[in-house]
Amino acid sequence: MEVLILGIYAFCVWLIFFKFKWLPWNPVSMVIAFTLPVIALATIILSLNVMAPSTHDVRVVGKVLQVVPQVKGRIVELPAEGNRHYRKGDVLLRIDPTPYELSVAQLEGRLHADDAAVAQADASSRQLAESVRREAGKVSTVQASLSLARQRVKEQDALLAAGAGSKFDRDDAMARQSELEGQLVSAQAEEGEAKAKLSAQSQGEFAAIAAARAHRAETVSLLDNARWELSQTVYRAPADGRVVNLQVRVGTMLVPLPLTPAFSFVEDDQELIAFYGQNELYNVRPGDVAEVYLPTMPGAILEAKVDSIVWAQSQGQFPQGGLLPNTGSVAAAPNRFAVKLALDDPSKWPLLPVGALGAGAIYTQHGEAIQLIRMVFLRVSSRLNYLVLKLH
Repeated sequence: MEVLILGIYAFCVWLIFFKFKWLPWNPVSMVIAFTLPVIALATIILSLNVMAPSTHDVRVVGKVLQVVPQVKGRIVELPAEGNRHYRKGDVLLRIDPTPYELSVAQLEGRLHADDAAVAQADASSRQLAESVRREAGKVSTVQASLSLARQRVKEQDALLAAGAGSKFDRDDAMARQSELEGQLVSAQAEEGEAKAKLSAQSQGEFAAIAAARAHRAETVSLLDNARWELSQTVYRAPADGRVVNLQVRVGTMLVPLPLTPAFSFVEDDQELIAFYGQNELYNVRPGDVAEVYLPTMPGAILEAKVDSIVWAQSQGQFPQGGLLPNTGSVAAAPNRFAVKLALDDPSKWPLLPVGALGAGAIYTQHGEAIQLIRMVFLRVSSRLNYLVLKLH
């Protein structure tokens, strides 16, 4: 672009001094004619570099997923094809599910057996507790009858002392009292035996119940894992995107380790990253307008905005270790900082070539009057991409 401006300026000088001879061509005019473009271009370029900084390193960065299987097995179906577009949820490959189906069936059977064991342990515990409650009920019943019998004995003693009762009735009440006292002793003995049995066996019974429930919980956990592994035999597209570098075929054995990807999946979601020198961004703010062109799209200008500036790079980090930091024998060259750009209308550019390298500029809130020059520079440079400059 600078060459074009110099060419226009040289044409104007030729018209003024040689074609129409409006001014004389002497040493003074020669110095002015050669000095003026140098000062003007230097001023414009230095102003644009801080008011509309440009870069020739704008990259289209794609989100690439390395597809590594979660379970091992042979591929039995491969619907995916290389460099084809797929929607989220489309099946890309299937691993032989037979061993995982068998594992699920085995664990489901084991779970039924564990359910039966837990039910049996619960039933035994309930029967033992019911026996204790039944014996306690018998003791309560006998105690109530014995209390009534003792009351009748007292009443017969009172009647006999008053001469109104009979000795036979009193002896009968005493016999009933003695009989109930014997039944109470027997019921209390049976209750004590039941409690002793419960006390002796409760720990074992409860331990058996706890063991059965723990075994069932372990089976449930193993079954959930087996079902998850079975679900992983089908790999689906995680997002809208394309399958790239498909090297596997039906019959290929896939294993989680070592981490050898089956193929790469490039998502449609892309980012534009522009790299700038460390002293070019002090006027740039998020939201500033930006323009980008790519050689793969000659003549097109992609309009964007500054999303954010990544104020971090590798020179700001020392590797972890027990050694002292190595500052190097010479000063390290200053690295650049990345600026993330967001397209204004992503639907207008549905798919950019991942890895494409272009150029662009950011228009700050300063010097808007001269930013038009940068816009012209970009558009001319973009149209120059129509030229394929090679001799073969």
